[in-house]
Amino acid sequence: MERTLSVTELNSYIRDLLDSQPMLAHVSVRGEVSNYKIYPSGHHYFTLKDAESSIRCVMFKSSADKLRFRPENGMGVTVSGRVSVYPRDGAYQLYCTQIMPEGMGDLQVAFEQLKQKLEAEGLFDPKYKKPLPRIPGRIAIITSSAGAAVHDMIRILSKRWPMAKLILLPVRVQGVEAPPEIAGAIRYANEFDVADLIITGRGGGSIEDLWAFNDERVARAIFASRIPVISAVGHEPDVTISDYVADRRASTPSNAAEIAVPDCREIADYLAAAELRASQGMRKKLNTLRERLDALGERRVLSDPGAAFDTRRMELDRMRDRLTASEEQKLARCRERFVGLTAALEAMSPLKVLSRGYAIASGEAGETIRSVSQLRPGDRLNLRLTDGAAGCVVEKVRSTR
Repeated sequence: MERTLSVTELNSYIRDLLDSQPMLAHVSVRGEVSNYKIYPSGHHYFTLKDAESSIRCVMFKSSADKLRFRPENGMGVTVSGRVSVYPRDGAYQLYCTQIMPEGMGDLQVAFEQLKQKLEAEGLFDPKYKKPLPRIPGRIAIITSSAGAAVHDMIRILSKRWPMAKLILLPVRVQGVEAPPEIAGAIRYANEFDVADLIITGRGGGSIEDLWAFNDERVARAIFASRIPVISAVGHEPDVTISDYVADRRASTPSNAAEIAVPDCREIADYLAAAELRASQGMRKKLNTLRERLDALGERRVLSDPGAAFDTRRMELDRMRDRLTASEEQKLARCRERFVGLTAALEAMSPLKVLSRGYAIASGEAGETIRSVSQLRPGDRLNLRLTDGAAGCVVEKVRSTR
C-alpha cells in the first residue's frame, strides 16, 4: 500500500536526499547577483541568475561578516556553498559560505568600493590636506615595534635631524586587531598632543598584509587628525586608502622619514654657503665704500674747503650784478611810462586850458556852471583863472541858441 506523506515529511525527505549528495555539499556556481538584500538579522539574501535560470541564495551572518566587499546587483560572482531545501517553503536554495567577484579579487573590489565612497564624501580632496611642519620637534611613529620599517625610520630620522624627538606608538599592522589599534593610536596622539607630525605605515607585503591601511576606520581617523599625517605603506607600487586620505603619501617608510625632516648636513652646507656669500658680499660692499671714500677725499671741496666759498661768492656777485641790471632796466621802463602818462595827464588838465585864456565858473555852492540855464541875473559867481580867482555878479543872461 502506498504511504501518504505530510508536506513537512516530503520536504524533509527531499532535503535529506540533497544533503546526501557529495556534489551538492560543496558546489561553486557562477552567475549575476540580483535582488540583493541585507536583513536586520545580518543575513544576506539574493538571487543568482544567468541568461536562462536563477537560484535563490542565502548567506548567514557568520559568513557575511567575513566578506571584504559588498556584493551589488548586476555584479558577476562565483558563489561557493551547499545546495539544500528550506523545509518551510519547500524550495531549494544555495547556502553560501563564500562570494568571489569575477575579474578581480574580493579585496580589490572592496578597495574600489571604499575608495569611491570616501572620495564621494570628500576625504581625498586636496583642500583638506594640511601642510607638514618644516622642522617638526616631535614625531609620532605609529607602526609595529617589531618590524624592519620602524628601525629604518628611526635610523634615517636620527641621521637626518637628530634634534627631533621620536615617539613610538606601537600597534599591530596586520590582522583583524590592527585597524582599531592604528585608529586608536592616531586619536590618542591628537587627544594628548604628543607630536607635531605623525608617520603611520608598515613595510611591504601582499594586499592581505597591507589591508589594515585600507580599513575605513583608519581612513577616517587620519582624516580627522588635527596633526598632519604621512602615510608610508609598503613599496612604491603599493597604494592604500590611507595614502589617499593622508596629508602626504610616502612611497616607503624610509621615504617618509626623508620627507618628515630636513637633512642637517644639507642645512649645514647651506648655512656655510650663505655665510660665504654674506662675507663676500660684505667685502665687496666695503671695497665699494672705500673706493667711494677715496674718490670723495680727492675732491677739492675737502682738500681746499675755502675754494668752495670763493666759487659761491663769485656766483653771488654775478647774481647781484644781474639782479641790479635787471632792476635798473625795470626802473627805466617805469620812468619812461611815468613820463608818458604825466604828459598825457598834463595835456588833459583843466589848468592847461586856463593857461590859454579860459576860466572856470562855479556857483556859490561850488557847482560848476556849464549852461546859461543855471544862471539868473544877480547870481554871484566864482571865476577860476590860471593865476587866481575872482568874484562876479551876473547882470544879464543871454543864450546863444
